[in-house]
Amino acid sequence: MHTSKPAGCLYGVGVGPGDPDLMTLKAIATLRTADVLAIPRKDARSTSTAWRIAEQHVGPIAGQTRLFLNFPMTKDPTVLGPAWDAVLEQLTDPLSHGARVAFITEGDPLVYSTFIYLQARVRSRFPALPIEVIPGVTSLSAVPAVLGLPLADGQQRVAVIPASYGLDDLPAILATFDTVLLMKVTKVMPQLIELLQNAGLLEQAVYVSRATMHGQQIITDLQTMRQSRCDYFSMVMVATGKHSGVLAGTPLRTSDAATGT
Repeated sequence: MHTSKPAGCLYGVGVGPGDPDLMTLKAIATLRTADVLAIPRKDARSTSTAWRIAEQHVGPIAGQTRLFLNFPMTKDPTVLGPAWDAVLEQLTDPLSHGARVAFITEGDPLVYSTFIYLQARVRSRFPALPIEVIPGVTSLSAVPAVLGLPLADGQQRVAVIPASYGLDDLPAILATFDTVLLMKVTKVMPQLIELLQNAGLLEQAVYVSRATMHGQQIITDLQTMRQSRCDYFSMVMVATGKHSGVLAGTPLRTSDAATGT
């Protein structure tokens, strides 16, 4: 009698921005019941930030396999493609034999995450495989929270920019959006400071590194950052406040209403 192979399942599990207490109950339950934990790291010599966040909530689980997967930190597709293909090969056997595989990621699995690329490859290899995403708290929420600043209110519009990929369109974005979150600012801080100064928004910008993590840092004077080496887990939040208070009864300025800004 022919029996088909059992269907496995891939879970993308967001473990939040850094503070383990910000993991969701569903994320913890999924990691505790998975057959295999897929844990991303930069290379074989590196630790996994996502696992550091999740580990204390998971603990040792009898019979659970833990695979550490290497994802090189580069933009070079000739390096990234083979690396992602190698990760897929590591997960092919457990998925094809019915294992529940949980891939952990900082923040949310569908926000600037390596899980996005893994998901695409798994769908190509296993078209019928169930894939479930467990959302997580992102740095896009954590940074405004530690600053005590609203991300958006009333008619405010928000832009999220991966700054390391270029800032050529930033002036237009700053003129269009009320709150701008600039991620991956490590190598572009001098250029970013110059652009914000030219736009008259330097005083409305705040630098935050390692939000909710140990070693969290908040800097309100970006001029002091011109020669600084920024942390990988860093972000600049620019809150112009142009439309602040619309729902509280403060009307838009006449000029704003006329131009639709």
